[in-house]
Amino acid sequence: MATLMQVGGNVIIRMSPVRLNEKCLFPLFKNVKEIFRSTPSESGNVSSIPLENSTLPPVTRSDHSTTIQKIEFTVGGMSCASCVRRIQDGLQNLEGVIKASVNFAVEDARVNFDPEKVSVSSIVSTVQDLGYQVDLVSERFPIMGMSCAACVRRVENALRAILGVVNAEVNFSTEFAAIDYLPGTTSPDEFKRALEDAGYQMVVLQDSDLGEDRVEKERYKAFQRLKTKFTVGLILSIPVLVLGHWAQLGLNSFYLIPNQVNALLQLVLAVPVQFWVGLQFYQGAWAALKHKTSDMNTLIAMGTSAAFFYSLVATLVPSFLDVPGFQVHVYFDTAVAIILLILVGRMLEAKAKGKTSDAIRKLIGLQPKTARVVRYDTEQDVPLGQLRMGDVVVVRPGEKVPVDGTIIEGGSSIDQSMITGEPIPVDKTTGDEVVGGTINKQGTFKFQAVKVGKETVLAHIICMVEEAQGSKPPIARLADTIASYFVPSVITLALITFSIWYVFGPVPSFSYAIFTFISVLIIACPCALGLATPTSIMVGTGKGAENGMLFRGAEALETAHKCTTVVLDKTGTLTKGEPELTDIHADNGFSPDTLLQCAAAVEKGSEHPVGMSIVREAQSRGLDLPSFTAFEAIPGQGVRAEVDHRQVLLGNKLLLKNHRVSLETFESKADELMENGKTSIFIALDGKCSGVFGIMDTVKENSREAVKRFSDMGLSVIMITGDNRKAAQSVADQLGIKQVLAEVLPEQKSEQVKRLQSDGEVVAMVGDGINDAPALAQADVGIAIGTGTDVAIESSDITLITGDLRCVAGAIQLSHATIRNIRQNLFWAFGYNTLLIPVAAGVLYPFFGILLHPILAAAAMGFSSVTVVSNALRLKRFRLD
Repeated sequence: MATLMQVGGNVIIRMSPVRLNEKCLFPLFKNVKEIFRSTPSESGNVSSIPLENSTLPPVTRSDHSTTIQKIEFTVGGMSCASCVRRIQDGLQNLEGVIKASVNFAVEDARVNFDPEKVSVSSIVSTVQDLGYQVDLVSERFPIMGMSCAACVRRVENALRAILGVVNAEVNFSTEFAAIDYLPGTTSPDEFKRALEDAGYQMVVLQDSDLGEDRVEKERYKAFQRLKTKFTVGLILSIPVLVLGHWAQLGLNSFYLIPNQVNALLQLVLAVPVQFWVGLQFYQGAWAALKHKTSDMNTLIAMGTSAAFFYSLVATLVPSFLDVPGFQVHVYFDTAVAIILLILVGRMLEAKAKGKTSDAIRKLIGLQPKTARVVRYDTEQDVPLGQLRMGDVVVVRPGEKVPVDGTIIEGGSSIDQSMITGEPIPVDKTTGDEVVGGTINKQGTFKFQAVKVGKETVLAHIICMVEEAQGSKPPIARLADTIASYFVPSVITLALITFSIWYVFGPVPSFSYAIFTFISVLIIACPCALGLATPTSIMVGTGKGAENGMLFRGAEALETAHKCTTVVLDKTGTLTKGEPELTDIHADNGFSPDTLLQCAAAVEKGSEHPVGMSIVREAQSRGLDLPSFTAFEAIPGQGVRAEVDHRQVLLGNKLLLKNHRVSLETFESKADELMENGKTSIFIALDGKCSGVFGIMDTVKENSREAVKRFSDMGLSVIMITGDNRKAAQSVADQLGIKQVLAEVLPEQKSEQVKRLQSDGEVVAMVGDGINDAPALAQADVGIAIGTGTDVAIESSDITLITGDLRCVAGAIQLSHATIRNIRQNLFWAFGYNTLLIPVAAGVLYPFFGILLHPILAAAAMGFSSVTVVSNALRLKRFRLD
């Protein structure tokens, strides 16, 4: 029971005793959106809600402290009320979902859930698995301040903890985070705040930043700050190192400095190095500590602090350590040297990592900074970011085309090698399309901007490469997971090492314990482990882009080398996709021109290669094309329409049989055409088969060589097509393909891929048409020909910018080379730590009297990171066979 009173600006709600259950809500009145956080006491409870505050707080369970969260998102693809029930039931069946409601009218879903039992990602995946679309935003943001693989996990966890973030993947090498999130539930500003709280910085790029390498500018500033600190540190550290080894250098004979004075001088010089030059390590360690975790900064801060503060005590209060005089050696030189060496390592890393993103810089460099636009009847130069759709742009000889568009005046010869890879310029005239980033060789022309900003072909290519470089294959996720547990394990090992040396070590045992403790902490920094995978992925995907192979994600790059079977679509993939009409057999009182006229009228506007060949032939004969009505496309069979009051059927044998049309004598003529490797297209007028067309598609110049490469690589090659068996076999014989799947309907192509996968094959599917999209999505690796349809490209894992099939073999070879490089890097990173951590702990001392000096440990740690990056850069030498 509840009663309401209004006092001043508040609504006072007096409730009688009640026990809340898990799903209980209190709809007190329409405008009150607040849900109480606590269970009323036995004597009743009074709560007040300010009228001006309409913010919805998290819902909570009454029987324990878990906070129930609520998300709202858009759902696409619903067609009726049963879809609503299906989605609601699917969500309600998830453990942890308290309530799910779906609104068909506004196409949205609202879910109350327990975040400890179910994640936002699982909720979204459930809706997608049911066959519906969830409105997600996918963006990439530069992240500054990461120092090792443990930082990657911390940044990912901070982002994934934000309500509305579906997935977040961070690449240590590129220093980018790829975030999928629900718009309206969260925003980039929340990401930025969360990361700042975790000790990192996120740069939010605006649309106007396209074409401006703002990220590189930020990295350059960070590098300059690092360089300044290193310079100051070097100036201060050289005297510390000299003073620390004054006697060993034989300088006592030159000037005898008392031990106490020597140590005090070192202390004065070491303080700014430790606490200003090395401030970033303390900041990083403190940020990690606030989140109850650890990273590379923790190891460095602990190691150098141990050396510094031990030396500080030994210098100022030697009696505390029970050290008479200054017999014990202070380690100020070790602390400053470690800091400097790690800074050197980071500077070398930054330089080397910069080289891994050369591919992106080259692509961005293809974009001009300005465009010459005609506005108010005058030509004016405007920044590329200010260009709008519909603007008329002028391009002169030698200039780059700024954006995508259509020529409206003039003509030229344009170098399109950045898109097609072909060095020969292409002649363009009025009505032809031009692509941003291509080079105008001669002639001046005007074109109308059709795609600007992030919609251009070049921007899409850049986006695909960036996404691939920022994504992670499973092997990288494994490395990140190991790294997240690695640092705490190293700290534990260092403490054990310290204890063993302190208890069992020779005199002075405390000095030996400190010495080995520092060495273990410093040498075990997981920088190399964090760089092992992303650097190879960056260079590999960049190299792919240079060779016309765009990997949508790193997972495709990893999976491609496992492929055992390549399934090739015929039309547009193995063949040119521009078949020619070679034969017309007419009868039943109709002339060839009449049949051609009717067929071309139906196919007018078609994008199918066969239909286009019929239209081209009709146009070449000067035939007028009448209009049509009642058009219907029948997938895998053909089309049906009405032309000049005649019912027209145009398609394969199955189309006519399904409409109970007798093929009469045309079946034998079709067989003759098929024997010659031609496709037969039947035409029936008013229910009678009136003719058959013979159409032949020519094989691409490089297809045979590509098929041979697949065979040489040990791959099974299968051709799949909806064409008839004889025509398909004719093409297969020309190319040396032994396995042919012919007369396969579009929906059956994905089933054929599934069948191969069930037999244990890892399948790469190569296609270019809309009908290939399901098979491309089903395959382990979908490879789309870039000259094909947008649907096929969106469904694929790899896009070939050109139609050259040899790039498929190149993509698989690049995958082999990249994965081999990753394994080498991981072997080095794990091997380095496995071998040198025991050495740093002093395992060789009992046998050979060898201890690893902390300074050498810092140098070895930096060397390991540079080695890994340098090994990844070897992929730049990859060449297609």
